Amino acid sequence: MRRLVVAVVACLLALTAPATAAQPQHRSHTGTIGGVKYRVEVPPNWNGTLLLYSHGMYVEPWRLPVTMLANRMEDTPEWLLRNGFALAASEFEGYFGYVVEPALRDQIALLDWFERNVGKPRRTIATGSSMGGGIATLLAERNPRRFDGVLAMCAEYDPQSTWNTALDITFVVKTLLAEGKDIDLVKARDPEASSEALKQAASDAQQNDAGRARIALAAALGNIPGWYGAHTPRPEDQIADQAQWVYWAYVTGMGPQGGREDLERHAGGNPSFNIGVDYTRQLGKSYLRDEVRQAYRKAGLDLDADLAKLAKAPRVAPDPRALAYMYRYGVASGRMPVPMVTLHSALDGGAVSDQERWYADKMDRPDRIRQLYLNRGGHCAYSAAEELTALRVLLHKLDTGRWQDTNPVRLNQVATAYGSEYQNVFNLPDQSDKKMPSAFIDFTPPRSLRPSH
Repeated sequence: MRRLVVAVVACLLALTAPATAAQPQHRSHTGTIGGVKYRVEVPPNWNGTLLLYSHGMYVEPWRLPVTMLANRMEDTPEWLLRNGFALAASEFEGYFGYVVEPALRDQIALLDWFERNVGKPRRTIATGSSMGGGIATLLAERNPRRFDGVLAMCAEYDPQSTWNTALDITFVVKTLLAEGKDIDLVKARDPEASSEALKQAASDAQQNDAGRARIALAAALGNIPGWYGAHTPRPEDQIADQAQWVYWAYVTGMGPQGGREDLERHAGGNPSFNIGVDYTRQLGKSYLRDEVRQAYRKAGLDLDADLAKLAKAPRVAPDPRALAYMYRYGVASGRMPVPMVTLHSALDGGAVSDQERWYADKMDRPDRIRQLYLNRGGHCAYSAAEELTALRVLLHKLDTGRWQDTNPVRLNQVATAYGSEYQNVFNLPDQSDKKMPSAFIDFTPPRSLRPSH
């Protein structure tokens, strides 16, 4: 996860400045509200629509060089401004980590500022990526008179589920790959030592069939797919790519040091738990269960014996106050008062597509949502054309009151028509952009294995 954030910073340093310099006619507003930085861009031909963007989780100490206004800063804002859309975003108090609570406050404060100093938008759309997609959803759910639509990309609507999944994965690594090591999975006495022990175990496991089988089990318990890079075809060796997700996103990014430390600071304790979890049953519900069984057969291991070890290992209980915090500042309700479009890579392992199905199942008005999927791995790996195509679906609904055809063939035609300059997709692992064909597909995500409700 830290390596991925460095990649984002490097790319933005190289690519954002020219786009900003090329738009001198836009009215740019920057400053602070309550000590929190914000950025607003208003084109001279403003069409009355404001896009309020919420960013994802940033990992210390790497601060991005610009305030993000879209999932792809390199080209999406340029197109939007040229076509009359105003853009705004806050950096949220605290900036790093699980800053959902301040984000909900700071984005509304920025919207208030915009209405006072620029004008009241004809319509306001909440947008966001990753954690920010969940924030955009909460903003609309909890402020029904302030927003007219939502565009959520690679979103996590049930972060309590995500952190429970991270606990499940690290629990498997500790129990089956780091036996005898002194590791705290939550509220770590020595976060660095616990994190390093888990990372070493996850890394060593990739060197032999037995370790790979157990990595496959850890991944399957969270429905973590095996497609790590955005530029490569779906790999034949999916366990190797699952191992990358396990190591970088869940052991490093959400392990005892860094991500979980930060979460526990914000929540006032540990919200994650596996008390009462039956991992044999959970594996039976995973769409990756057959891959696990095959890997265990290849390694000559007894899967039932490993599941028995997990059943007997000491479990983790949540702190009630911290658990309540996650429901207050994270878990969406499904009571969406406005039209919503979601965009998700089918095999995103950082924010699994299960989240989309979970949210759609929770919606009290399912006619208000359309969910779009891409045949791609990586996390939040979309071209500007794909992002704009998803926005176009939402705008059509807002303009006409009707949903347009979202057949993937048609969506790919729409995205392709934006031209080659809007087809770049950023790949986090190697810090590169690459022109790629639009990849909309028909897809039904698996059900969440650890839903919050």
